[in-house]
Amino acid sequence: MNTAHLIRIAAELNLEERQVRAAAELLASDCTVPFIARYRKEATGGLDEVAVLSVRDRLEKLAALDKRRAAILKSMEERGVLTDELRAGIRAAETLSELEDIYLPFRPKRRTRGSQAMDRGLEPLARRIFAQEDMDPKKAAIPFMDPEKDIRSVEDALAGARDIIAEWINEDAGARAELRDLFSRKAVIRSRPAKGKGEEDTAKFKDYLDWQEPLRRIPSHRLLAILRGRKEGLLTVAIQPEEEEALRILERRFVRARNLAAGQVRDAAADCSRRLLSPSLANELLAAAKQKADEDAVRVFVDNLREMLLAPPLGSKNVLALDPGFRTGCKLVCLDRQGRLLENETIYPLEPQKRREEAAARIRDLVLVFDIEAVAVGNGTGGREAFAFCRSLDLGPQISVILVNESGASVYSASEAAREEFPDQDVTVRGSVSIGRRLMDPLSELVKIDPKSIGVGQYQHDVDQKLLKQALDDTVMSCVSAVGVEVNMASKQLLSYVPGLGPRLAAALIEHRDRQGPFLTRQALLDVPGLGPKSFEQAAGFLRIRESPDPLDASAVHPESYPVVERIAADLGLSVQELMRGTKARGRIELDRYVSDTVGLPTLNDILDELAKPGRDPRREFEAVSFTEGINEPEDLKPGMQLPGVVTNVTNFGAFVDVGVHQDGLVHISQLADRFVARASDVVKVGQKVSVRVLEVDLERRRIALSMRQDSSS
Repeated sequence: MNTAHLIRIAAELNLEERQVRAAAELLASDCTVPFIARYRKEATGGLDEVAVLSVRDRLEKLAALDKRRAAILKSMEERGVLTDELRAGIRAAETLSELEDIYLPFRPKRRTRGSQAMDRGLEPLARRIFAQEDMDPKKAAIPFMDPEKDIRSVEDALAGARDIIAEWINEDAGARAELRDLFSRKAVIRSRPAKGKGEEDTAKFKDYLDWQEPLRRIPSHRLLAILRGRKEGLLTVAIQPEEEEALRILERRFVRARNLAAGQVRDAAADCSRRLLSPSLANELLAAAKQKADEDAVRVFVDNLREMLLAPPLGSKNVLALDPGFRTGCKLVCLDRQGRLLENETIYPLEPQKRREEAAARIRDLVLVFDIEAVAVGNGTGGREAFAFCRSLDLGPQISVILVNESGASVYSASEAAREEFPDQDVTVRGSVSIGRRLMDPLSELVKIDPKSIGVGQYQHDVDQKLLKQALDDTVMSCVSAVGVEVNMASKQLLSYVPGLGPRLAAALIEHRDRQGPFLTRQALLDVPGLGPKSFEQAAGFLRIRESPDPLDASAVHPESYPVVERIAADLGLSVQELMRGTKARGRIELDRYVSDTVGLPTLNDILDELAKPGRDPRREFEAVSFTEGINEPEDLKPGMQLPGVVTNVTNFGAFVDVGVHQDGLVHISQLADRFVARASDVVKVGQKVSVRVLEVDLERRRIALSMRQDSSS
C-alpha cells in the first residue's frame, strides 16, 4: 500500500487518511463498493458509495501512473541515460504530462528533420549557434557544407542546425510546462466545414460551421458534437493559442543575446512553436478536454440511468401488455404476477385495418380469463392511439391503462437473453413481454438490456467506452444493491449485478435453483458450486429469501450480524420475529450495550432501521403519467399551450420531455426555471412529471421547444 498515494487521495477528496487506507485495503481484498459502503462503515468511517468509488478510481489512475513511471525508468536505465537527477525528477512527477515531458528527450525517436540533420553531422554547428556566441553563423556554417550529405549551401547547413535547435526547445520540460499553462488558459477551439463539404452535407452540424470559443470554457456536449463532426469527416477542428505570446515565452527562455546567432535561435523557436510545440500541446489539451467531456457525459448518463433503473415499480400484477403497430397490428401478451408469459396474439384496432370491435372484444375476454389488473401500452409508433383505444374500453376503475417507455425493448427482444428465455417466440412477442415486465419492475427488466440502448445518454457512442462501461456497471450494481434481489425469482441477468456474484456464479445459482428447488435460507447459498465464503460475504446481504424460516433472511441485515440481533431479542425476552414486529420493544434497545470490536453504532443503527422495515424497497410509489387528450402529433401543438409531460432524458444543455406526441421536446437549460441553472440535473430527473409550455414547433426539423419557466414573457 503506497502511503504517499493514500495521503494524496485523502487531500484531494477531503477525507482522512485512515478512511482512504481502510477503503483501499478492502478493495484490495476483493470487496465490492456496495458491500464496503453498506457493511463496513466502522472501518471506513462511514464512506458512502460515491466516496469509495472515488478512492478506487484515483488508486487505479495512480497505479497506471506508477506503471508508466516504472517503464520509463527501466527503458532509460537499460540505455544508460538515467542519471540521479533524472531519476529523482521522474519519481517526483505527479502527472503523466510531467513524466512524459522529462522522458521526451530520451524517447526512442522516429526519423525527424532534427535527427536527419544530426545524422548529417550538423550537431556541432547547432550547439555553437545555441550557445549564442558573438559569431557569424554563415561563416561558421561553411565547413559543414558537404554535397554528399545533401548540404549544398550555407543555408542548408543553417536550416539543419535550426531543425536540431527546434527539437531541443521542443524537448525542454520547462518550456513545455509554461506553454501548456498558456494553452490551458488561452487556447481557442475553432471548427470549420471540411474541405469539399457543402451545406447539405454538414446540415446536422450547421451550428459549428463557423464556431470558435475558449477551449477551457466549452461545454462537454458542444465539444463532443464538434468532435463527432470531425470523426465523420464533415468538420475540421483546430486548437490555437495566442501565437505571439507563445513565441514571446520561448524567446524569453532561449534567446539570451542580441547577435546573429541569437537571431538563428529566434527563428528556430518560431519554427518549434508553429511546427512542433503547438500541434503537440494542442493534441494533448484536446485529449484532456475530451477526457473531461467524456467524464461529464458519463456522469449525465449515469444520473439518468439511476433514475430510470430506480423508477417506481407497479409491483406484482397480472398484466396485459401491448406493443403497438399500425400495418402489422398490435402484439398483445398476458403475464402473470411473476412475469410469466400466459398468452400472446395480434390484434388490429388501429389504421389501416381498424378492426376495433373485434380487438375490444378480445381484450375484454383476456382481462376476464387472466384476471388482468393493469394494461401496459408501449409508447412507440402508434402508442398514443393504442393507449386511447384501450382507455376507451372502460375496463373498470380497478384496471389502470398505462403508457410505458419502451426504449430498448427491441434490443432485448433480439438479445441472447430473450432467445434463451423465449426460444419459441418471435421478437414481437419478446418485445411485448419486456414492455409488460418493465411496468411491473423496471429494474429487473432493464438489467437485461445494454444500458447504452436505454436512450438516456448524451453522446454515449462518442465517449471512452471503457470509462462508460465501468460507470454503467457500477451504477447498475449500486441500484440492484439498493433495492435487493429476491433470490428465488431473479433472472440470471439481475443476479449477475449482485455484488460478489457476476455472470458465472449467477448462472450456477440459477442452475442449482432449477435442479434443487427454491433456496430456503441464505445459508443454503453456500451449497451452490463455486460460491465460496468470500462471494457469500459480498452477496448475502443483498439477496432476499422471503419464505425463509429466519425472518432476517428477507431483510438487508447481513448474516454476520445475525448473532447480535438474536442477542438483542433475547435480552428483551423476544424472538427475532417478535422484535421485528414490536415498535415499542425496539424503542427500549440500548445500542451502546452491543458495540464490539466488529460491530459499531453505524451498523447497529442500520440494523435497527432494517428491523423496522425489513427488505424495504427504496423506490417511490408508482404513479401513472397522463397526457392531454387530443394532443397526439407534433402538428397538434401550438405555441403557448400548457401541457403535462414526463422527463425522458437530461443533458448538460437541458431536458427532453415527452408530451405524448411521439417526439420529445427540449426544455433548454435557460428555460428550466426562473433562475440561473448551472446543471439541468439540479432541477429535473428522468421520469419526473413536469408541466411545460410550448414555445416553438419546427415541423420540418422535427424540433419542439418547451419551457418550464413561470414568466411567460421569456
